[in-house]
Amino acid sequence: MTGAQITSKTAQVSTARPGGRGRLDWVLGLTSTAYFMVALDALVVVTALPRMQRDLHVGLSSLQWTVNSYGIAFAAGIITAAALGDRFGRRRVFTAGLALFAVASAACALAPNAGELIAARTVQGLGGAIVLPLSLTILTTAFPAERRGLLVGVYGGLAGLAVAIGPLVGGAVTQGIDWHWIFWINVPIGLVAAALGTRLLPESRGPAKRLDICGATLVTVGVLTVVWGLVRAGDAGWSSGEVVGTLAGGALLLVAFVVWEGRAREPMVPLRLFASRDFTLGNLTTFLMSGATFAAAFLLAQDFQFARGYSPLSTGLRLLPFFATPMFVAPIAGAVSDRVGRRPLIVAGLALQTAGFAWVAARGSLATSWIEIALALLVAGVGISMALPTVPTAVLGAVSEAEMGTASGINYMAQRFGAVFAIAIATAVFSAYGHLGSPGAVTAGFRPALWACAALALAATMSGLGIASRPPRMESAPAATEDLIAA
Repeated sequence: MTGAQITSKTAQVSTARPGGRGRLDWVLGLTSTAYFMVALDALVVVTALPRMQRDLHVGLSSLQWTVNSYGIAFAAGIITAAALGDRFGRRRVFTAGLALFAVASAACALAPNAGELIAARTVQGLGGAIVLPLSLTILTTAFPAERRGLLVGVYGGLAGLAVAIGPLVGGAVTQGIDWHWIFWINVPIGLVAAALGTRLLPESRGPAKRLDICGATLVTVGVLTVVWGLVRAGDAGWSSGEVVGTLAGGALLLVAFVVWEGRAREPMVPLRLFASRDFTLGNLTTFLMSGATFAAAFLLAQDFQFARGYSPLSTGLRLLPFFATPMFVAPIAGAVSDRVGRRPLIVAGLALQTAGFAWVAARGSLATSWIEIALALLVAGVGISMALPTVPTAVLGAVSEAEMGTASGINYMAQRFGAVFAIAIATAVFSAYGHLGSPGAVTAGFRPALWACAALALAATMSGLGIASRPPRMESAPAATEDLIAA
């Protein structure tokens, strides 16, 4: 699925490398463009959500599904997509994923109601799940090993830039043109990149594996069912038969997924990896810290616009202290962790994230200056930036080099599913205390919901305490770094 699989299984991969510097530049340009477009779309909708709510006449639950439908499809499809690329050809599957992403983006822009928008976002998430892992795989197979350090830097920079400017781009496009254009922009880029990719990208395959369709179906439907129950709890009541039955059914499906993975010949998620404490706690920490981060961003965008009256662009600018810090802090944290160990960086960083969210939750009234809120978000942003490079590296350090591709895929699933569950929980808490009808009602729901985000960050801090400061062995540096980007 990722760079480590390519590195560790070079002999098993059939690759037609393009010749000439010009062709390699095309490979770098096309895969980087696709990667950036998909990474950007994970956050670009955040600042556009209030305008979507106004135009589509929907409530908060529908808003969260525009985010969660993308995340569920993305998380559930990423490992299967990589296996499809190995079997049918990475270029072929990658360009099909790009075309699917572009067409789904057009469907999002044209959606006349929330239901069709959510359905289109789901398909868009599937396209993104195809593009993200295969873009890196195609790139690493096209270039010689001695140039992969440069590729790692390019992809790391793109990931940081997408996270930093996603809400800002969404706000600027929404305010300057219309929210539909955050989707229309993808259409020409995706279709042109798919057409050029068919001609200019090298074809490669990996070892054919069984597709764990049953596992992917069980985890997708299970997560979808549990999230649906959390969403409906605000309207139907936590003790209602609908909510209790839905949550119980979702839990049973997730238990069935675990049982199936333990028996499957080639499982989507090999349970034996969880015998490692660092692997288990690292993925749990990823689940919790990503959930706290995405849910807080979702809530802040609503509070800034519905309660404080900021424009989409102003909201994006005010979120910069939170989202731009990884570009500056994460590289330093990664270097420092090599000297002092990972656990101190993880625990200190997540403690700062907890403190920042608690600060906003305690002081986030309409009377509080946005400068104070920005300072609190800066504290949280610095904290999460300290943990971002160290937690996935701890996960990868807990497995063999041959298993790093699978490990990074599982870690990415944990990240996306954490975001989905946390947004659902935060929305349920918001709905229990407030609503979008007035600034005061928004603040009344926002503050306890952000306390829930702080609680998730605190749980991540506790989980991080169990991760070893240093791995039991030294990883293969190139493979670990490539997989860290994908994770």
